[in-house]
Amino acid sequence: MTLKMWQVDAFASKVLEGNPAAVVPLDAWLPDDLMQRIAGENNLAETAFFVKTEAGRFALRWFTPNTEVDLCGHATLASAWVIFNHIDTALTQARFMTRSGELVVTRGNGGNVMSLPANIVTPYSSDAAGDAARAIGAALGVAPPRELHSGTYLMAVWDDAATVRAITGPGGIAPVLEALGFWGLIATAPGDAGYDCVSRFFAPAKAVPEDPVTGSAHCALTPFWAARLGKKTLKARQASARGGDLLCTDDGDRILIEGDCALYLTGEIEI
Repeated sequence: MTLKMWQVDAFASKVLEGNPAAVVPLDAWLPDDLMQRIAGENNLAETAFFVKTEAGRFALRWFTPNTEVDLCGHATLASAWVIFNHIDTALTQARFMTRSGELVVTRGNGGNVMSLPANIVTPYSSDAAGDAARAIGAALGVAPPRELHSGTYLMAVWDDAATVRAITGPGGIAPVLEALGFWGLIATAPGDAGYDCVSRFFAPAKAVPEDPVTGSAHCALTPFWAARLGKKTLKARQASARGGDLLCTDDGDRILIEGDCALYLTGEIEI
Protein backbone atom coordinates (compact mmCIF):
# COMPACT_ATOMS: atom_id res chain seq x y z
CA MET A 1 0.00 0.00 0.00
CA THR A 2 1.27 3.46 -0.92
CA LEU A 3 0.11 6.54 0.97
CA LYS A 4 0.88 10.14 0.13
CA MET A 5 2.34 12.30 2.88
CA TRP A 6 3.16 15.96 3.23
CA GLN A 7 5.33 17.36 6.03
CA VAL A 8 4.33 20.95 6.68
CA ASP A 9 5.83 23.53 9.04
CA ALA A 10 2.78 25.18 10.61
CA PHE A 11 2.78 28.70 12.06
CA ALA A 12 5.79 29.50 9.90
CA SER A 13 6.35 31.60 6.79
CA LYS A 14 9.44 29.61 5.82
CA VAL A 15 10.69 26.08 6.36
CA LEU A 16 12.60 24.94 9.43
CA GLU A 17 10.51 27.16 11.69
CA GLY A 18 7.14 26.71 13.37
CA ASN A 19 5.81 23.26 14.20
CA PRO A 20 6.22 20.35 11.76
CA ALA A 21 3.26 18.06 11.17
CA ALA A 22 2.89 15.06 8.89
CA VAL A 23 -0.36 15.03 6.91
CA VAL A 24 -1.64 11.74 5.44
CA PRO A 25 -4.88 11.79 3.41
CA LEU A 26 -6.77 8.47 3.36
CA ASP A 27 -9.60 7.01 1.31
CA ALA A 28 -10.77 5.11 4.42
CA TRP A 29 -9.47 4.71 7.95
CA LEU A 30 -6.55 2.38 8.51
CA PRO A 31 -6.49 0.23 11.66
CA ASP A 32 -5.77 2.40 14.71
CA ASP A 33 -2.59 0.52 15.58
CA LEU A 34 -1.22 1.04 12.07
CA MET A 35 -1.87 4.78 12.17
CA GLN A 36 -0.17 4.90 15.57
CA ARG A 37 2.85 3.03 14.23
CA ILE A 38 3.10 5.40 11.26
CA ALA A 39 3.01 8.35 13.68
CA GLY A 40 5.74 6.70 15.73
CA GLU A 41 7.84 6.17 12.61
CA ASN A 42 7.40 9.84 11.64
CA ASN A 43 8.44 10.82 15.18
CA LEU A 44 6.93 14.29 14.90
CA ALA A 45 4.82 15.97 17.54
CA GLU A 46 1.78 15.14 15.41
CA THR A 47 0.76 13.08 12.41
CA ALA A 48 -2.68 13.98 11.03
CA PHE A 49 -4.86 11.54 9.08
CA PHE A 50 -8.04 12.64 7.35
CA VAL A 51 -10.79 11.07 5.25
CA LYS A 52 -13.04 13.11 2.96
CA THR A 53 -16.70 12.58 3.91
CA GLU A 54 -18.37 15.00 1.47
CA ALA A 55 -17.54 18.17 -0.41
CA GLY A 56 -15.51 20.43 1.87
CA ARG A 57 -15.88 18.11 4.89
CA PHE A 58 -13.33 15.75 6.36
CA ALA A 59 -12.97 13.45 9.36
CA LEU A 60 -9.65 14.26 11.05
CA ARG A 61 -7.55 12.46 13.68
CA TRP A 62 -4.20 13.31 15.27
CA PHE A 63 -1.49 11.03 16.68
CA THR A 64 1.65 11.85 18.66
CA PRO A 65 4.46 9.26 18.52
CA ASN A 66 2.74 7.29 21.29
CA THR A 67 -0.96 8.18 21.48
CA GLU A 68 -4.01 9.67 19.79
CA VAL A 69 -5.02 13.11 21.10
CA ASP A 70 -8.30 15.01 21.31
CA LEU A 71 -7.15 18.31 19.78
CA CYS A 72 -4.18 19.54 17.79
CA GLY A 73 -4.17 23.01 16.28
CA HIS A 74 -0.98 23.01 14.23
CA ALA A 75 -1.75 19.71 12.50
CA THR A 76 -5.26 20.98 11.70
CA LEU A 77 -3.76 24.10 10.12
CA ALA A 78 -1.30 21.91 8.19
CA SER A 79 -4.08 19.57 7.02
CA ALA A 80 -6.10 22.51 5.68
CA TRP A 81 -3.02 23.87 3.94
CA VAL A 82 -2.52 20.54 2.15
CA ILE A 83 -6.18 20.45 1.13
CA PHE A 84 -6.20 24.05 -0.13
CA ASN A 85 -2.92 23.73 -2.02
CA HIS A 86 -2.76 20.13 -3.22
CA ILE A 87 -6.12 18.33 -2.98
CA ASP A 88 -8.94 20.81 -3.63
CA THR A 89 -7.41 24.10 -4.74
CA ALA A 90 -10.83 25.72 -5.35
CA LEU A 91 -11.95 25.15 -1.77
CA THR A 92 -12.06 28.22 0.48
CA GLN A 93 -13.15 26.51 3.71
CA ALA A 94 -12.45 23.08 5.18
CA ARG A 95 -14.66 21.59 7.89
CA PHE A 96 -13.13 18.87 10.05
CA MET A 97 -15.09 16.51 12.28
CA THR A 98 -12.89 15.57 15.24
CA ARG A 99 -12.92 14.38 18.83
CA SER A 100 -13.28 18.07 19.74
CA GLY A 101 -16.29 18.61 17.50
CA GLU A 102 -16.30 20.47 14.20
CA LEU A 103 -13.23 22.60 13.48
CA VAL A 104 -13.31 25.06 10.59
CA VAL A 105 -10.33 26.46 8.69
CA THR A 106 -10.89 29.31 6.25
CA ARG A 107 -8.45 30.25 3.52
CA GLY A 108 -6.87 33.67 4.12
CA ASN A 109 -4.43 35.96 2.35
CA GLY A 110 -1.59 36.11 4.87
CA GLY A 111 -2.43 32.77 6.48
CA ASN A 112 -5.36 30.47 7.10
CA VAL A 113 -7.73 30.99 10.04
CA MET A 114 -8.81 28.20 12.40
CA SER A 115 -11.83 28.26 14.68
CA LEU A 116 -11.16 26.16 17.80
CA PRO A 117 -13.09 25.74 21.07
CA ALA A 118 -12.07 28.10 23.89
CA ASN A 119 -10.51 26.58 27.01
CA ILE A 120 -11.15 28.82 30.02
CA VAL A 121 -8.69 28.28 32.85
CA THR A 122 -9.40 28.84 36.54
CA PRO A 123 -6.97 29.50 39.39
CA TYR A 124 -5.30 26.31 40.55
CA SER A 125 -6.79 25.61 43.94
CA SER A 126 -4.78 23.50 46.34
CA ASP A 127 -3.26 23.82 49.78
CA ALA A 128 -0.03 22.69 48.13
CA ALA A 129 -0.09 25.29 45.33
CA GLY A 130 3.08 26.90 46.64
CA ASP A 131 4.89 23.58 46.67
CA ALA A 132 3.65 22.89 43.14
CA ALA A 133 4.95 26.24 41.90
CA ARG A 134 8.35 25.63 43.48
CA ALA A 135 8.53 22.14 41.95
CA ILE A 136 7.66 23.48 38.50
CA GLY A 137 10.29 26.21 38.73
CA ALA A 138 12.94 23.75 39.85
CA ALA A 139 12.08 21.29 37.06
CA LEU A 140 12.29 24.03 34.42
CA GLY A 141 15.42 25.67 35.79
CA VAL A 142 13.84 29.04 36.58
CA ALA A 143 12.18 30.86 39.48
CA PRO A 144 8.75 29.54 40.55
CA PRO A 145 5.79 30.92 38.61
CA ARG A 146 3.73 33.67 40.20
CA GLU A 147 0.40 31.97 39.38
CA LEU A 148 -0.97 28.56 38.47
CA HIS A 149 -4.22 28.00 36.57
CA SER A 150 -5.91 24.81 35.47
CA GLY A 151 -7.90 23.81 32.40
CA THR A 152 -7.18 21.06 29.92
CA TYR A 153 -3.54 21.85 30.70
CA LEU A 154 -1.83 23.34 33.72
CA MET A 155 -0.85 26.96 33.07
CA ALA A 156 2.09 28.56 34.89
CA VAL A 157 2.37 32.36 34.71
CA TRP A 158 5.57 34.35 35.20
CA ASP A 159 6.01 38.13 35.39
CA ASP A 160 8.35 38.55 32.42
CA ALA A 161 8.96 36.98 29.04
CA ALA A 162 12.68 36.59 29.71
CA THR A 163 11.99 33.93 32.33
CA VAL A 164 9.85 31.89 29.94
CA ARG A 165 12.50 32.20 27.25
CA ALA A 166 15.18 31.11 29.74
CA ILE A 167 13.54 27.77 30.62
CA THR A 168 16.12 25.03 30.23
CA GLY A 169 15.65 21.36 29.40
CA PRO A 170 12.27 20.29 30.82
CA GLY A 171 13.37 16.72 31.46
CA GLY A 172 12.27 16.84 35.09
CA ILE A 173 8.77 18.16 34.53
CA ALA A 174 7.12 14.80 33.75
CA PRO A 175 6.91 13.49 37.34
CA VAL A 176 5.80 16.92 38.58
CA LEU A 177 2.92 17.04 36.11
CA GLU A 178 1.95 13.44 36.82
CA ALA A 179 1.80 14.17 40.57
CA LEU A 180 -0.42 17.18 39.88
CA GLY A 181 -2.75 15.23 37.56
CA PHE A 182 -1.87 16.95 34.26
CA TRP A 183 -0.13 15.79 31.10
CA GLY A 184 0.57 19.20 29.56
CA LEU A 185 2.08 22.44 30.90
CA ILE A 186 1.76 25.91 29.40
CA ALA A 187 4.48 28.32 30.54
CA THR A 188 3.54 31.93 29.81
CA ALA A 189 4.23 35.59 30.58
CA PRO A 190 3.34 39.04 29.22
CA GLY A 191 4.93 39.58 25.85
CA ASP A 192 8.03 41.42 24.72
CA ALA A 193 9.42 42.58 21.37
CA GLY A 194 5.99 43.63 20.10
CA TYR A 195 4.12 40.51 21.23
CA ASP A 196 1.17 40.53 23.64
CA CYS A 197 2.14 37.24 25.27
CA VAL A 198 4.82 34.57 25.04
CA SER A 199 4.55 30.91 25.88
CA ARG A 200 6.09 27.47 25.74
CA PHE A 201 4.42 24.07 25.99
CA PHE A 202 5.59 20.76 27.44
CA ALA A 203 3.86 17.37 27.13
CA PRO A 204 6.40 14.66 28.02
CA ALA A 205 3.70 12.07 28.81
CA LYS A 206 2.65 12.24 25.14
CA ALA A 207 6.25 11.80 23.91
CA VAL A 208 6.48 15.54 23.17
CA PRO A 209 9.07 16.95 25.62
CA GLU A 210 8.56 20.45 24.16
CA ASP A 211 6.10 21.27 21.39
CA PRO A 212 7.44 23.98 19.05
CA VAL A 213 4.10 25.79 18.46
CA THR A 214 0.82 24.68 20.04
CA GLY A 215 -2.54 25.79 18.69
CA SER A 216 -4.54 24.07 21.43
CA ALA A 217 -2.55 25.85 24.14
CA HIS A 218 -3.63 29.17 22.64
CA CYS A 219 -7.26 28.15 23.16
CA ALA A 220 -6.44 28.76 26.84
CA LEU A 221 -3.87 31.52 26.43
CA THR A 222 -6.08 33.74 24.27
CA PRO A 223 -9.04 34.23 26.64
CA PHE A 224 -6.65 34.47 29.61
CA TRP A 225 -4.49 37.24 28.17
CA ALA A 226 -7.39 38.93 26.35
CA ALA A 227 -9.05 39.47 29.74
CA ARG A 228 -5.79 40.60 31.37
CA LEU A 229 -4.86 43.00 28.59
CA GLY A 230 -8.35 44.22 27.71
CA LYS A 231 -8.09 43.39 24.00
CA LYS A 232 -9.69 40.76 21.78
CA THR A 233 -6.91 40.12 19.27
CA LEU A 234 -3.42 39.19 20.40
CA LYS A 235 -0.10 38.75 18.68
CA ALA A 236 1.37 35.69 20.37
CA ARG A 237 4.84 34.18 20.25
CA GLN A 238 5.66 30.61 21.20
CA ALA A 239 9.29 30.93 22.25
CA SER A 240 10.56 27.42 21.56
CA ALA A 241 13.86 26.87 19.78
CA ARG A 242 12.04 26.83 16.40
CA GLY A 243 9.55 29.50 17.44
CA GLY A 244 6.26 30.51 15.89
CA ASP A 245 3.88 33.47 15.55
CA LEU A 246 0.11 33.27 16.00
CA LEU A 247 -2.57 35.92 15.59
CA CYS A 248 -5.30 34.96 18.07
CA THR A 249 -8.79 36.43 18.54
CA ASP A 250 -11.10 35.81 21.49
CA ASP A 251 -14.50 35.18 19.88
CA GLY A 252 -16.42 34.03 22.95
CA ASP A 253 -16.70 30.27 23.04
CA ARG A 254 -14.42 30.02 19.99
CA ILE A 255 -10.82 31.07 19.47
CA LEU A 256 -9.72 32.21 16.01
CA ILE A 257 -6.08 31.47 15.28
CA GLU A 258 -4.38 32.65 12.11
CA GLY A 259 -1.09 31.29 10.88
CA ASP A 260 0.93 30.57 7.77
CA CYS A 261 2.43 27.25 6.66
CA ALA A 262 5.53 26.22 4.70
CA LEU A 263 5.95 22.94 2.83
CA TYR A 264 9.06 21.02 3.89
CA LEU A 265 8.59 17.58 2.33
CA THR A 266 6.38 15.65 -0.05
CA GLY A 267 6.67 11.89 -0.15
CA GLU A 268 5.09 8.47 -0.11
CA ILE A 269 4.75 5.88 2.64
CA GLU A 270 5.15 2.23 1.63
CA ILE A 271 3.45 -0.18 4.04
